[in-house]
Amino acid sequence: LLGSKRKEKEETGSGVAVNAYLWRASLDTINFIPLVSADPFGGVIITDWYTPSETPNERLKVQVTILDRELRADGVRVSVFRQTTAPRGGNWVDAQVEPRTNIDIENAILTRARQLRIAGGS
Repeated sequence: LLGSKRKEKEETGSGVAVNAYLWRASLDTINFIPLVSADPFGGVIITDWYTPSETPNERLKVQVTILDRELRADGVRVSVFRQTTAPRGGNWVDAQVEPRTNIDIENAILTRARQLRIAGGS
């Protein structure tokens, strides 16, 4: 009973309204993409468009939403948006994202969050 408040405080962290491990793990996982917005109180991280060097006619944008104050497998949701250049005109057009992409990023975030929690001694 006495430890429950302490555990909640450790998991949310100071200045963050969502699970601190999931928040930090999300930032660590997508740190190679420039951020447009990171709202620790709403639990939303939005990246800028990112063009992988191996696919210059494709760009990706990622939104990570932390859904819970606890470290849970269903506490994070990732949405990846993909665009490719049109054959004519070179304008960017929306394209389908591989079905596993969102899940793979969510799993990477959860793995990193577990590592951070273990390193934090909780």
